[in-house]
Amino acid sequence: MDPAVTITHRGEERIRAGHPWVYRRDVAEARAEPGDTVRVLGARGRPLGYALFSSQSEIAIRLLTRDVDAERPGLDWWRARLASAMAYRAELGIDATAYRVIHGEADGLPSLVVDRYGDYLVVQTLSQGIDRLRPQIVTLLQDLLQPVGILARNDPRVRELEGLDRKVELLQGEVPERVTVREGSVEHEVDLWRGQKTGLFLDQRENRQAAAGYTRGRALDCFSYHGGFAMALARRAADVVALEISADAAARARENAARNSLSNVSVKTVNVFDELRELDRADERFDTIVLDPPAFAKNRRSVPAAWSGYKEINLRALKLLKPGGYLVTCSCSYNVDEALFGEILWEAAVDARATVAVVEKRMQSRDHPVLLGVPETYYLKCFIVRKLA
Repeated sequence: MDPAVTITHRGEERIRAGHPWVYRRDVAEARAEPGDTVRVLGARGRPLGYALFSSQSEIAIRLLTRDVDAERPGLDWWRARLASAMAYRAELGIDATAYRVIHGEADGLPSLVVDRYGDYLVVQTLSQGIDRLRPQIVTLLQDLLQPVGILARNDPRVRELEGLDRKVELLQGEVPERVTVREGSVEHEVDLWRGQKTGLFLDQRENRQAAAGYTRGRALDCFSYHGGFAMALARRAADVVALEISADAAARARENAARNSLSNVSVKTVNVFDELRELDRADERFDTIVLDPPAFAKNRRSVPAAWSGYKEINLRALKLLKPGGYLVTCSCSYNVDEALFGEILWEAAVDARATVAVVEKRMQSRDHPVLLGVPETYYLKCFIVRKLA
């Protein structure tokens, strides 16, 4: 049987509008097994391309190609698509040994994530279809990039929505517990097996570089994790205070500061919300502040609570910021879009009685591209603002 899925007129319009996903409610008929690469047919039986099929997720179709005349994507197709994504990264001239090689839908490789950490690759296969193709993909990655080892960090919760196990496993070669990588002149020691995401917040690399360009005087890095922003700021700041609630992450931040001989970085293991209030009460002031919190809005229902959280930390930061100082404030919540985040920041400025000018609007690093017309791929917002008074 030739695996095929027929979708409704609404699903067809979605594909024609450029979105690679079709939801389960718009599947009219599925003649396919879980994880099949299927031919997608419109409501009148017209071919629309090929896709990965999920029997369990709400995202039933993840489009691979709209080329209706092509053969079903095979090994050569996957090799060419992987090689194209890798060539794009080479064009960027990334001054780092850690970066994203494959960014899912935005590289035409839906639900596949591949990050490079020096000689090692970390892979995430986040749908039934891509997970079934994992052996072939690992073979191609080995051939194209010759890593010493490949690790699967298949522990994100989204795999449960696909009916897949959450696990971390070695796929090829060897991968040590700790790997040292470089971003510009800064070195990071990364835990690829247990660290957040795939080990490092690679999507903030270019924002860390941008923040460093505005840094001066006394700096505060909130939600510091392993100290990525703190170490970027430390090259130009008189001193940097990094705030992190996790004792393990704070310890790693101290180790990374020492590794880079940054004696002007101090790390405090504290609740950031509480510490911002205490710093304000103590009349502490800073020239540069970074806010890089975890996602406060995991879904649409949590947006009101997220609004409150984002407003609180931005209000406190603007109070702590000296006139003429810079605030670098981020949100990685997809459900809080750029316009909403800007509104929250404005409300925080009003309540802080601060006059604020936007200097830059930024997003995730270029190795995490945004697919036009697919808002789900634009998740990281970064505003750099200057406090006028």
